[in-house]
Amino acid sequence: MSRVLSDIDRQKIDTNDDTQFYESPRFVTHADDAFTARLTTLYESEIRPGDRVFDAMSSWVSFLPDVPLECVVGHGLNEAELEANDCLDEYFLQDFNSDRTLPLEENSFDVVCCALSVQYLQYPGDVFSEFGRILTSDGSAIVSFTNRMFPTKAIRAWQTQSMDERAALVEEYFIAGGFGETDRIVAQPGTDPFYAVIGRQPPE
Repeated sequence: MSRVLSDIDRQKIDTNDDTQFYESPRFVTHADDAFTARLTTLYESEIRPGDRVFDAMSSWVSFLPDVPLECVVGHGLNEAELEANDCLDEYFLQDFNSDRTLPLEENSFDVVCCALSVQYLQYPGDVFSEFGRILTSDGSAIVSFTNRMFPTKAIRAWQTQSMDERAALVEEYFIAGGFGETDRIVAQPGTDPFYAVIGRQPPE
């Protein structure tokens, strides 16, 4: 597996444990309404009724479309935020920068979502490999982001790149994780630029 990032690339200004930073809930969306509406539209095009969805690095909102789903499992670092998320059937807490193995079964999800959080991953190749492991053979992972971030917690490689370079970096994450192909979506629905990369499993 490609390491993707060097030790310098994954450096953060705030080197304290991430669980300390996220200990207090932040009931904000981290993007404007036009971004979140565009994200819901994208999800609607990828998620089918009855799908099983894993919402990685989630918060108190998931931006999922109003379709019946078999289950939605959330993950994050703040229990109050996850508890307030009405979309989630269940959730768990885990710091992906210290523990990169998901406590989820292989081939158990149809879609993985990761919204507005990928910039904080220090070992993305490992995490994206886990995304691939838990997805079904025709599953997809949707990673979305804009130009907002917690600057002390975003990795150096993210902070020093343009938006297009960040999209290319996420595409590298998918390749390192063993995904077969990626699609990039770029839009400007409001003030915040909308970027998403969809990774698809390689054909069997």
